[in-house]
Amino acid sequence: MPSSIFVRIYGGILLVIAAVALLAWGFIQAINDQRAASYRESMATGIFHLIALGISRQQGEARTAWLAEASKVMDSAISIVPADREQFTEDEVTHLAEGRAVFRSNEEQNYADIYSRIPGREERYLKTRMSKVSEQQAKALAVFFLEELGHYPGREDRRIQELQRFFPYPVLLMPANKAGLDRDQLARIRRNEVVLVLKEGSGTRNSSLRIVAPLTGTERVLVMGPLYIFDWMPMQLILMVAMAVLSIITIAAYFIIHPLERKLKKMELAVQNIRAGDLSARALVQGSDEISRLAHAFNGMAEHIQRLIDSQREMTRAVSHELRTPVARLRFGMEMLADTDDSEQRHERLHLLDQDVEQLNLLIDEILTYAKLEQGTLALSFEPVALRPLLDRVRQETAGLNTGHDIEVVVDNPEAEAEAEARYLHRILQNLAGNAVRYARSRVRLTAGVKGNSAWVRVEDDGPGIPEKDRERIFEPFSRLDDSRTRASGGYGLGLSIVQRIAFWHGGSVEVSRSADLQGACFTFRWPVRQNLRHARRHKTPVSDNTR
Repeated sequence: MPSSIFVRIYGGILLVIAAVALLAWGFIQAINDQRAASYRESMATGIFHLIALGISRQQGEARTAWLAEASKVMDSAISIVPADREQFTEDEVTHLAEGRAVFRSNEEQNYADIYSRIPGREERYLKTRMSKVSEQQAKALAVFFLEELGHYPGREDRRIQELQRFFPYPVLLMPANKAGLDRDQLARIRRNEVVLVLKEGSGTRNSSLRIVAPLTGTERVLVMGPLYIFDWMPMQLILMVAMAVLSIITIAAYFIIHPLERKLKKMELAVQNIRAGDLSARALVQGSDEISRLAHAFNGMAEHIQRLIDSQREMTRAVSHELRTPVARLRFGMEMLADTDDSEQRHERLHLLDQDVEQLNLLIDEILTYAKLEQGTLALSFEPVALRPLLDRVRQETAGLNTGHDIEVVVDNPEAEAEAEARYLHRILQNLAGNAVRYARSRVRLTAGVKGNSAWVRVEDDGPGIPEKDRERIFEPFSRLDDSRTRASGGYGLGLSIVQRIAFWHGGSVEVSRSADLQGACFTFRWPVRQNLRHARRHKTPVSDNTR
């Protein structure tokens, strides 16, 4: 089924958009999974590094008690595992050696295992299993940070700078009255409570959390944050994906539309070449879309125009040649008539002049018939034609020439019929039968039949036949194999050209061969039985005009 330009462009772009949408969705999911894992790891690194530092300072039973207290503060089970108990990947080993946390999520059971390396000579790791993140754990972060700063009295700011690399958000000490707290929050700070300051925005990009805790014995507070909630669709990611999607769609649209544009340019080049006088120019376009079919129609039109112009040139030369002989005879006869006083001779000269005029009339009729069949749009009235009566009529007309030949008619099915223009079908048989009796020795055979969707008529004779090398040339206008013999027999070299043009307009063909029985020439005309089926086929595959 030929493809529509609309379906090709719209459907192609629609498929591209659908494919790009799926690709973009998968890309965003993969990027966000990576971003989320990195976000969780960065958020967990700081607090678990502080816990690991705290554990590294404890020994014996004090470590066990400290670990139990830390688990209570975190509301999660915290344990120490040796290096050979857990199987870490190379990337995880690198992260742990750098003091970063390793985050392993188990979505089926809704928990996550977090690992952090405990500083010291012995290779041991802190393991925490968490099933939720709560306000208690946010406050625990400040508790562990304040405990760490307690080991560095007077050097708290410097210690914060050393630990800052483990935290993806700012951590600093500042006066309590400059921390942006309201009256109630300041009162809670004076009671040594940890305060969570939530800033709500229009979306995740503007919402944040700050953790504020009092530094014991001073007027300063520890401020951690702002901590921003994970943004699944950051503006940078949206812009990056949008640019990639637009680029892919643009490239795909180019490859969808450019072939059509290239075909149009080929057609434009062919039109320009024909306008410049190169009638052999054609649009070299392949395909089955509308532009390709238009190019094929254009090529057919250009071929037909070229053939008509070539035919017109040939006919002009041939007509001038054919008219020269009878006109010369007329001139000679008129001169002889002017010099003759005898009444009998004058009457004889007038009779010869009348024959020359009749010959001119016949030649002009043949030329007009051929020219009519050569025109671009010939109106034909197709109707069912019975083949047996038509062959009988042609046999009677040919026998009326009194040539003495035996003319035989053979039709397998007397009821056989096919759709055709009766007048032109009769003209084909008349021309072929006339040629046959002109060159036959004694026998001529007319046969016809219908087989499947094809009808055929055949004319055979027992004459000398037509050499194989000349079987194409005999269909050219004014072509004669034996010029002197054809002139003597009254032919003009247009009969077979007219036969082939009629065959073309019937969607058929004329074949020339040697008769198997009579050993002379054999002409076979084949055409579709139903012309409506022929036109339906021409819609899909145009009939080629191979007249010449």
